[in-house]
Amino acid sequence: MLLEKTTRMNFLFDFYQALLTDKQRSYMELYYLDDHSLGEIAESYKVSRQAVYDNIRRTEAMLEEYEDKLNLFEKFGKRQQIIEKLTKAIKDENTTIEERLSLINELKETD
Repeated sequence: MLLEKTTRMNFLFDFYQALLTDKQRSYMELYYLDDHSLGEIAESYKVSRQAVYDNIRRTEAMLEEYEDKLNLFEKFGKRQQIIEKLTKAIKDENTTIEERLSLINELKETD
């Protein structure tokens, strides 16, 4: 579960980091990408561990809110699945042109 959350947060961060403040971006990078502990981040910024924890939790909630409204991560996942199906369909000689075109149309509709 922890790895799943970390992976999700990393993706959400990739999609929405431009919407965060410099401090939020920095804390998230250190915590999720560089795997620093709350204590290490707190020491670097000369703040309490609780302040770092609160900031990270608020930022996570903001990222989830952005995803609820914009769905960039969800659309990305759908596109990846369709691309995988399309790749298999192209390699499979028994797949009709109509099936391939249908997958292409499905891919266009994800945006």
